[in-house]
Amino acid sequence: MTKQQEYIRKPEWLKTKINTNKSFNGLKKLMREKNLNTVCEEARCPNIHECWSERKTATFMILGDTCTRGCRFCAVKTGLPNELDWGEPERVAESVAIMGLKHAVVTAVARDDLEDGGAAVFAETVRAIRRANPGCTIEILPSDMKGDYKSLHTLMDSKPDIFNHNIETVRRLTKRVRARAMYDRSLQLLQRVKEIAPTTPTKSSIMVGLGETKDEIIQAMDDLLAHNVDIMTIGQYLQPTKKHLLVERYYHPDEFAELKEIAINKGFTHCESGPLVRSSYHADEQVSQTSAQRRIKYMKEFENQENTTVDFNF
Repeated sequence: MTKQQEYIRKPEWLKTKINTNKSFNGLKKLMREKNLNTVCEEARCPNIHECWSERKTATFMILGDTCTRGCRFCAVKTGLPNELDWGEPERVAESVAIMGLKHAVVTAVARDDLEDGGAAVFAETVRAIRRANPGCTIEILPSDMKGDYKSLHTLMDSKPDIFNHNIETVRRLTKRVRARAMYDRSLQLLQRVKEIAPTTPTKSSIMVGLGETKDEIIQAMDDLLAHNVDIMTIGQYLQPTKKHLLVERYYHPDEFAELKEIAINKGFTHCESGPLVRSSYHADEQVSQTSAQRRIKYMKEFENQENTTVDFNF
């Protein structure tokens, strides 16, 4: 950090409520028992207490806890990953079933050490969740898999309900923010998903506060729409540690509201925009009508078979 650079104090609207109730503690205990990772914990998500304590949702992070990339915004550790764990898909599925989730988000560390980027394990995780809980809708959030479209086909053959891949920032800042990633490669990946599965909603996210301009944000919206992306999320970048990129500025909630209005007016079917919004924030609200109807049907059958309502407490 140079002498001209200073840490900016977080504004009041970024303070979050800590709620470690029975549901939160039970979910944390379940993750440890199943030897599973969540991006909620690894990436230090500011919404972890809301999602775990109130919405009873979590984003599973598969393929280990060590990423082969070192993005300058991300708190997930970097290094040489462990061997693939082929028992992981079933453990994730069992956890989804125990929790009675209506929507599951599955992401992963980047595995550039693997020929398929981990696509085979990713796809098996989706299938395992479907077998254990057929009514649960599933969103996947993979890396760019180095632009390998054979791996993308492997992943899309599992038929996720939402495909999410984040561009993370505007074009100008990509090289500084995202290790080994390419802005256009991410856009092309999202476009290719639509070619493989035209009815599957696609989604992407950016962080603000890294030095981008409003015009650059709007250009990123246009770039995503030009590649047939349906859903966009916009959130405030928060520096995880002193080793990561500094926050250039904090956006006011009114600015996020304006960005959401612009995004919707431009043609996105759904946009979440706010200081604490992250890629999987309120993800269960973003599935297609077809997927939502399937979810409702199976959840009702589940409740009828058990002669009870779904209980998220542990």
